[in-house]
Amino acid sequence: MSTRPVLTIIGPTASGKTELAFRIARLSGAEIVSADSRQIYRGMEIGTAKPPREMLATVRHHFIDEKEIGEPFSSGDFALQATERIRDLRQRNIPAIVAGGSTLYLEGLLKGFAELPQSDTEIRRRLTEELHSLGPETLYRRLEAIDPEQARTLDPTKTQRLIRSLEIIELSGSTVTAALQHPASSSPPDTEFIVIGLDMLRPVLYERINRRTAAMMEAGLEAEARQLYNQFRDEWHSKKLNALATVGYRELFEHFEGHSDLATATSLIAQHTRNYAKRQLTFLRNRLKVDWINAPLDESETVRLAEKLCRHIS
Repeated sequence: MSTRPVLTIIGPTASGKTELAFRIARLSGAEIVSADSRQIYRGMEIGTAKPPREMLATVRHHFIDEKEIGEPFSSGDFALQATERIRDLRQRNIPAIVAGGSTLYLEGLLKGFAELPQSDTEIRRRLTEELHSLGPETLYRRLEAIDPEQARTLDPTKTQRLIRSLEIIELSGSTVTAALQHPASSSPPDTEFIVIGLDMLRPVLYERINRRTAAMMEAGLEAEARQLYNQFRDEWHSKKLNALATVGYRELFEHFEGHSDLATATSLIAQHTRNYAKRQLTFLRNRLKVDWINAPLDESETVRLAEKLCRHIS
């Protein structure tokens, strides 16, 4: 069994994780374990910034296109299954690279999960009713007042996590932040994770997000979203599919329903993606132990950094 560490490339959206991980994998013969909670779903291609098909054909990527929209798959499922796949790769002497920015996926894999209380049907029913009657902003402000650190890792649109956070507080009499201080490890005990975070100046990151949003629209994001909207319109209205609340889709769904014009929807996608990147950084800096380095800004820098990081797993 391989004793090589598992290189983990994390960072905010649009920081270059996908390209860097791919280049390292090409150099080292590694397979990539994608820590992205939306790329696992088939049919969500452009809006989730999935790796191009040529990348997927060249390097094995785990947890991409493995589920249909609507199939349940939680951060706990990811932690357990990713751990199993990493163990299998190590037994076959294949390097593993974890790459992604889904915060709960990363925390579960790297730290394990705290012993949180089981869900309570009555509390969850009441909170769900309050969500519909008072609105998500009211519940979010409640969480913000009790557990501001946990609130900073989400926003009012993350209704499932919002309800679960308030449920934990009621059941435990403590904050989620306090409960997460003592996780129970689920990672292989003999696995070393080298966690590299890609950092860049905020204006540079935001400009990259703006450019990527424009590129997604040019690549056909509106048509992709329209197909999903037509297929899942009823589920969207009933809020039954959390995947459909993803930035890039929800703004276009609202446009299709006449709440905004296309230019406004596009602007909101960029704005909400910038907001998401800020929340990612807050979470990653506060909850994980990360070696932050300057993100590569062009192809030559990506090549040099890939060669440097490859030494950790070669």
